[in-house]
Amino acid sequence: MKYFVVDRGDEISLKLTEQFHQLAASYGMILSDESPDYVVSIGGDGTMLHAFHRFINRLNDIAFVGIHTGRLGFYADWTPDEIEELARVMNSPAEADHLRIVRYPLVEIAITTKNGETETHVALNEFTLRGIEETLVAQLNINDVTFEMFRGDGICISTPSGSTAYNKALNGGLIHPSIEAIQIAEIASINNRVFRTLGSSMILPKHHHCDIYPHAKRRFLLSIDHLHAQRSDVVSIRCRVSDRKVHFARFRPYPFWSRVQRAFIGDDFNK
Repeated sequence: MKYFVVDRGDEISLKLTEQFHQLAASYGMILSDESPDYVVSIGGDGTMLHAFHRFINRLNDIAFVGIHTGRLGFYADWTPDEIEELARVMNSPAEADHLRIVRYPLVEIAITTKNGETETHVALNEFTLRGIEETLVAQLNINDVTFEMFRGDGICISTPSGSTAYNKALNGGLIHPSIEAIQIAEIASINNRVFRTLGSSMILPKHHHCDIYPHAKRRFLLSIDHLHAQRSDVVSIRCRVSDRKVHFARFRPYPFWSRVQRAFIGDDFNK
């Protein structure tokens, strides 16, 4: 079995990384940064995003597993004191019989530029488009039909797993990752006689798409998960559910709604 570790770089995560390497060696696991079977993320959700984009060209061949050392590890199943158990079950034939690989939907973004080229990207959490010096002005089409003319701080397109991230802060709904969909959420929209928006998030199924046509004379910030770039050369952006999926290794049951409850509610309400 081949593995790789991506860590957050803080003292705790670095120590856990070294500990995992020692445990992996004792079980005969092979460290590989080119073709790992499993990628272990040690840190928080941001670390998992880094791991995802590092191996974005090998998503079909890799399963991710997270060890939580950050403030909120929504993608992480394991805590630091369980690292020995994780190493054991990853290499136990008996445990492997119960291994479950879950596949989560991704959002695909196809960007058409002024020179006629098309860039295609995928995001694990979300894609956002935000104004820089001025508000973002953009036409939004759904399935090739004009839906609204947006003006405001920006637009967020999230995956079901990403619905618990920035989308939630925008009052978007939480979507179970078994549902292949994308969600469109407004970021501080402005509504008047000229610009009218729906004012609530929208959920599009897999066979639908939306197109965003930003105002040609304004610069904006384009973000794909934790990656950011200022752009002024974009003609249109098509967003849809990707044909690709991310794989997570579940070495023990951890239902999505249990993750939501742990992350956002906890047990304090019972006290």
